[in-house]
Amino acid sequence: MDGRFPEKLFYRIGDVAAITGIKPHVLRYWESEFSGLHPRKNRAGQRIYERRDVELILEIKKLLYEQRYTISGARKRLARQNRRVERKSAPARAKGDLSEALQICRRELQALLILLEHGNRDPATQRGNSAGTAHE
Repeated sequence: MDGRFPEKLFYRIGDVAAITGIKPHVLRYWESEFSGLHPRKNRAGQRIYERRDVELILEIKKLLYEQRYTISGARKRLARQNRRVERKSAPARAKGDLSEALQICRRELQALLILLEHGNRDPATQRGNSAGTAHE
């Protein structure tokens, strides 16, 4: 995996296009073809990709452009890889082991906080807050 891109929580579609060398319209098309690729959208409707999305895009690019898979073949290959990973990463856990679940919750909460902070930079929300009518 190519780890030579900036370490950020979220990437916009232009950032992803620059990192991967894939044009935005192709990225949007791949979203419809690969079920594992589904970036979130912020309040303005912009796609917000996470690091795992960028890594998946790089893997798809490798399969399609270097290894010459068809889209259907790449989809099947990724599905096989995901099944193998799921089998390997399902170790037996003690009932009281919540540390991993808490880490996942923490990451999700941090991601939500970032999305909310980006939403507060939206000019429409700033107008509402500048009038002193903040609704919480």
